Parts: sequence; structure tokens; C-alpha cells
Amino acid sequence: MSRKNILILIAFLVLLAPACSDENDVDSIKPTIDISFDDAFPKNCETLYFGEAFVLKLRFSDNAELGSYSIDIHNNFDHHSHSTEVTECDMDPVKEPVNPFVFIDDYSIPKGLSEYETSVSISIPSESGGALLDEGDYHFFISLTDKEGWSAQKGLSIKILHR
Repeated sequence: MSRKNILILIAFLVLLAPACSDENDVDSIKPTIDISFDDAFPKNCETLYFGEAFVLKLRFSDNAELGSYSIDIHNNFDHHSHSTEVTECDMDPVKEPVNPFVFIDDYSIPKGLSEYETSVSISIPSESGGALLDEGDYHFFISLTDKEGWSAQKGLSIKILHR
């Protein structure tokens, strides 16, 4: 083989080498949110109560490493939808919010975990600004992000009522 052909072959192999890298190192799989186990809370169509706390019980998993999650609770008085659940819940009539409850919070997950179960106590106040909060239909929106930035969401329909 001539020197020219050998140089061309070496150049070709050098250019080809990066294309042969192990693609399994790239995390391209979204994390998962599990609410199907017995102790999971809340589940779709659950009722929560103003002035009380509840323990958030969710299971998260990822093929590589989990990152963080957030919870967003907001009114659904206009019956908008971003539920990811198949089950439809009984809805109150459409109404205008007067003093709706809003909760948005972010939570970290300890580094290095590919599975994690939450156990966070969340308190729902009964009033804001001296006035009772609006009871009725709310969305409980969960967003989970893995270390690489892939995310999964789960939107649940719940009711929040005064006892």
C-alpha cells in the first residue's frame, strides 16, 4: 500500500472515531411520576381541606439521576384543562375567582438518586388577607426534572373545601 493511501486511511479512521462513541452515555429518557401505589397522595379527584395539612406521597424514577420537582396548585374555576389523568372528576359550576388559593414551590432531590419517594407536609391555609379562600375545583400540577433537564408532568384535578 502506498504512503498516500495509508495517510488517507489514517485520516478516515481519525474522522470516523468520534462517530463510533458510545451513545448509551447520553440520557434521552424522561423521568417518571408514579401515583399508582396505595399510599400515593393526592390522586386524581381527591379532596383537600383548607386549614389542614397533608403529606405529599409521590414516587419518582429516572434511568440515570433525578434532579428536582415542583408543585403548583391553582384554581380551575374556569374548567381549563391540563390534566394528564383519564378519570374525569365531578366539577362545580364555572365561577369567577375572588380569593383563590395558589401554591407554587420547588423541591430538591438528593444527588445521585434514580428513585425517590416524597414525604413532604404541605399546609393549606383557610384564609388570605383576612378573607376565606375560595373553595372549589383546583389543579394539582407536578413537574419532575432529571439531572439532564428532561421533564415529566402530571396534572391532577382536586377539590379544596372548607370543613
